[in-house]
Amino acid sequence: MNETLTIALESMVIGALIGFGASAGVARMFHAPKVQGMGAFRTLGELNACENDPVAHFSFGLGFFFNAWASAVGTGALTSDVDHRIVPHWAAALSMTKNRNLDETLHNPRRMAAYGACVGLVLVTVLNTTAASIPHSLQKVAADVLGPASEWLINPVMPIVFWMAAVDAGRRSGGWGTVLGGLAHVVMGNAVPGIVLGIVVGKGIDDLGWTRVTKSLAGAVVTLFVVSAFLRGVDIQLLQQMKADVPHWLSRLHDATGTTPTK
Repeated sequence: MNETLTIALESMVIGALIGFGASAGVARMFHAPKVQGMGAFRTLGELNACENDPVAHFSFGLGFFFNAWASAVGTGALTSDVDHRIVPHWAAALSMTKNRNLDETLHNPRRMAAYGACVGLVLVTVLNTTAASIPHSLQKVAADVLGPASEWLINPVMPIVFWMAAVDAGRRSGGWGTVLGGLAHVVMGNAVPGIVLGIVVGKGIDDLGWTRVTKSLAGAVVTLFVVSAFLRGVDIQLLQQMKADVPHWLSRLHDATGTTPTK
């Protein structure tokens, strides 16, 4: 059997299984803790940030498609963006094309599983067959061309799109998204996770007010940023850039935990 045909058939099976499991698991996350969900917190937040707009879901997935394609062509490996971002968002876009009822679309595990299986079947097949069909001499060229393009989409295009969505979602979501997005860019190098968390916190405050739940959520987000900044050595880098002396106890603490930033 032709090698490309073998890869295509195997990719169809694998892609359908990936899409089925990932999409059904994400839909079940909306019903937690009544049922066991399966998916990343970032996926849930990014789905909510698209505000049930099929075009936004498709555009978000498309932004990561080029990065996944470049990775498949250049290295022959699929990134986690395939099952965490592209498949769930494109499945959501297809399910909500004619019906915006969340209970029947994004929150419906059976419907999402069906659409996800179709998306995964086509997506993984396209990625794998494309990677297998391109000569090795052209793979590096393709990676050099698609890589920078995908990086531009992820940063700064996607942060700008999500920041605009946060501002459009309301005063609180815009404020939280702006502050946390700026911190995320400093700490993590990409503002999108902070903006998504800002939208979640802001909308939670709008809907529930300052309750125990929203206070716990805000506290958890602040703690996340503090711990992440410490583990990445952002505090020492900030003091050094300000030409300030780094306290001896802080340097010892980073040395003990192995989080001293590399020079």
